[in-house]
Amino acid sequence: MQYTFLSATVLLILITDPLGNIPLFINVLRNVAEERRPRVILREVAIAFIILLVFMLAGHAFLHMMHLTDLSLRLAGGIVLFLIALRMIFPHAEGPLGGESLGEPLIVPLAIPALAGPSAITTVMLLTSQAPGKMLKWIGALTVTMIVCALVLLLADKIQRWVGTRAVAAFERLMGLVFVGIAVEMILEGIRIFMRQC
Repeated sequence: MQYTFLSATVLLILITDPLGNIPLFINVLRNVAEERRPRVILREVAIAFIILLVFMLAGHAFLHMMHLTDLSLRLAGGIVLFLIALRMIFPHAEGPLGGESLGEPLIVPLAIPALAGPSAITTVMLLTSQAPGKMLKWIGALTVTMIVCALVLLLADKIQRWVGTRAVAAFERLMGLVFVGIAVEMILEGIRIFMRQC
C-alpha cells in the first residue's frame, strides 16, 4: 500500500490514538497539580515526537545495522499492532499498555509507550523504508499527528466530561477494531511479499 501525506497522517493519528489515550493520561496525571498538567502533557508529546522523528530519520540505517529487512519489520509491526488492538478491544484492568506510574510521569508511560509505542515506531520506519524520497511528507504527517495529540490531550478532561467515560471507552474499542484490520493487512502484505520472493 502506497501512502500519501493525508493517509499517513490519518494512520499515525489512529495509531497514536489520542482519544483512546485520554483515560490513561487522566489516570496517570491525577496526582499532578492541575496547573502543571499542560506542561507535562506538552513535554511528553514533545518527547514522543523526538523519539518517532529519530526512528523516522535513522530507522532504516538501524535496520541495516541489525540485518533486519523491511519484510521482517512489516510482519513484526503487524503482530505488535494486533496484540495492542486486542488489548484495546478486550480491556484489562491495567489498561491497554500495562500498569500506571506514581507521581509525575517522565517518558514512561505517556511518551513511551502511549504515544511512541512499538506500533508507532514500526509505522514511521515503514513509511520511510517504503518511500525514502518523501521524507518531508512523512515529517509533516508526524508533526500534524503530534499537534493533534497535544490538542486532544490538553483538552482531555473537558472531552471526557463532554462525551462521557463510556463513549471514550467505546471509541477505544472501535479503534481497536480498526487496528486489527490494519495489522492483518500489514501481515498479509508481508506474506505476499515473502511468497513472491520464494
